[in-house]
Amino acid sequence: MSGLPENEARRGWMGLLARAPAERLAVLMPDLPAHDLLRRPEIGAVMVRGRTGATGAPFNLGEMSVTRCSVRLEGGAVGHAHVQGRDKSHALRAAVTDALLQTEAAAGLRAAVLEPLAAEESERRALRARKAAATKVEFFTMVRGEDA
Repeated sequence: MSGLPENEARRGWMGLLARAPAERLAVLMPDLPAHDLLRRPEIGAVMVRGRTGATGAPFNLGEMSVTRCSVRLEGGAVGHAHVQGRDKSHALRAAVTDALLQTEAAAGLRAAVLEPLAAEESERRALRARKAAATKVEFFTMVRGEDA
């Protein structure tokens, strides 16, 4: 299974780029290098599936909009992206970033783009967890009598 760690790393950064706010990715990657469009950004829909209790039988939850894009850089690196929603520039920027992360520019991009996005995502998740924890209700039972 050679290549497995590379695939896991790529899966991680592709997911991070897809979840990143489009505006933030545009700030971190303002200038895109020359590239050819293999698949211009196109909008479609995918069926979202769910499971009852996360372990039950799968069922169709509904559809969501997705934009996909594929590019090739001048050096031959190919990048792909699928992002939620209808933002074509987000899909293009994520695909170019995916391609760049497969080149010698990867180390610089990790520090300049992926690490800030990961830190911001972590903070958003922590904030959401804090808000949810603030609504938590603790129940307790008070026992009366001698037969406690």
